[in-house]
Amino acid sequence: MHDWQHLRVLLLDMDGVLWRGEQPLGDLPRLFQRIASLNLRVALVTNNATRTPAQYVAKLQRFGVTFPATHIFGSAQAAVAALQQRFPQGAGVYLIGEEGLARAVQEAGFRLTEGNAQAVVVALDRHLTYEKLRRATVLIRQGALFIGTNPDRTYPTPEGLVPGAGAILAAVEAATDTAPWVVGKPAPLLFQLAMGRLDVRPEETLVVGDRLETDILGGQQAGCATALVLSGVTSEAQAKAAEVQPDLIVPDLEHLLSWLETQRRHPGQHIAQ
Repeated sequence: MHDWQHLRVLLLDMDGVLWRGEQPLGDLPRLFQRIASLNLRVALVTNNATRTPAQYVAKLQRFGVTFPATHIFGSAQAAVAALQQRFPQGAGVYLIGEEGLARAVQEAGFRLTEGNAQAVVVALDRHLTYEKLRRATVLIRQGALFIGTNPDRTYPTPEGLVPGAGAILAAVEAATDTAPWVVGKPAPLLFQLAMGRLDVRPEETLVVGDRLETDILGGQQAGCATALVLSGVTSEAQAKAAEVQPDLIVPDLEHLLSWLETQRRHPGQHIAQ
């Protein structure tokens, strides 16, 4: 049982929680105002490595929300943290990924290369080619460290689920006979980076996401309370039948905030649906 009265921070996933593609999930300015009225701070934690924090800031602004880039954490940032643990600045890195990952790696002082790479970092790449898979395979078989940003096999769009980074990781793993070091959710690193930035403890933090196998499991491994929203890829039936069980299951972020408001007024109520 969590002490909801001492909750200080929400760590929100984005795809499936705040929006689906370019469609906001609710009135986002009003939802962020409600969060502020609860005296809660927010960080956004996503497995997506395709966009930079500045690009997410611009997307939020299009939805009418002003949000600081310093409080946005993607799996590109987790990949950089992993590289910094293992290699000095200037080490060569080969990427399968997009702008968000490339910028993060370069800004951290690593050198992008197609040969003599100490590490291969694989993320979602919507311009994936056989040549990219071939190069990554050769480098990993030559001894380069294989890092995966996240294991999400799909992600939600208005037209339905489409292939995610996990699908590309699976191809590289099959070709190399090497499992990746996955640094995004469900690994706790992203949540730890966010909590460190906000100077908050796990017991004061609620992780909110739409995926049991990444958001919820990752939040649990970081020691946080967890809430699953059904506005993304997980149905209520799937949630109730799953081995990984969140602390709360709610239809969407709006219902979660209503429940938290009720908890502030009437502590101890347990029904969140």
